[in-house]
Amino acid sequence: MVVAELLVPQNQDPEYLSEPRRKEIFRALVDAQDLKLSILQSRAMITRRFGVSAKQLQNIEQEGIDNDWPPL
Repeated sequence: MVVAELLVPQNQDPEYLSEPRRKEIFRALVDAQDLKLSILQSRAMITRRFGVSAKQLQNIEQEGIDNDWPPL
């Protein structure tokens, strides 16, 4: 039911990830690419490792780039 979904606090929404968690995922993605994994291989590995969707990872990757998160 849509109304029930709106009542779920953001930090309890399964799609919600805290900023420290997003930064952890971003760092792991950059580290994987530094190990010479291809972009596709690194993304597949990170989505499995952290249990995030490809769309979530894409958003995290863009956020990290836009905000110059370490290790950039």
